[in-house]
Amino acid sequence: MKRKRLFSMSAAALAIMIGTAAAQNANLSNDWLLNAPDDKTRFELLQRYLRGFDQPMWEVGQRYLGLYDALERDNFDLALYHWDKIKTTIQNGYLKRPKRRANADAIFLDTLWADVRAALESRNAKQAWAGFAAARNGCISCHEAEDVAWMNDQDLFDETVPPEN
Repeated sequence: MKRKRLFSMSAAALAIMIGTAAAQNANLSNDWLLNAPDDKTRFELLQRYLRGFDQPMWEVGQRYLGLYDALERDNFDLALYHWDKIKTTIQNGYLKRPKRRANADAIFLDTLWADVRAALESRNAKQAWAGFAAARNGCISCHEAEDVAWMNDQDLFDETVPPEN
C-alpha cells in the first residue's frame, strides 16, 4: 500500500513539474533572431553565434584528419574533397576574422594549396603523401606566423607521412 501511495505521489509531482515546464516554455519561441528588437541586435546575435576563427579551424582540423585517412586508403577522390573544403573553410573563416587573411593567403592558399591539390590529383601515393607533408608544414608555419604556435602541439600534427611513403 505504501508503495502504491508513494508511486501515486511521485507521478503527481512529476505531472506538476512537466505542466509547469510546459507552461513556462509556451511563452518561448524558436524565433530567437526574428524576435530580436531591431536589426542591430539581430546582427550582434548573428556575430556572436557565428563566433570567430576557432570554429573554421576546428573544421579544418577534422578535414585534415580526413585527408590523412583518405590517403591511408588510397581514396584520392575523398582526399581531394577534403582538400577543397579546407580551402573553402579557411576563406569563410577569414570573412569573420579578416586579420587572419594575410597569413592564410600568403603561407597557405596562394602558394601551397594548388601544389598540394596537384599532388593529390596525381593519384600517385608517394606524391600525394609529399603533398600532405607540405600541407602539414604549411599549417604549422601559418600558426607560427599568427603567434599561435602552441596550436602545433596537438595530436593531429603527430600524423605524418607513413614511413613506407
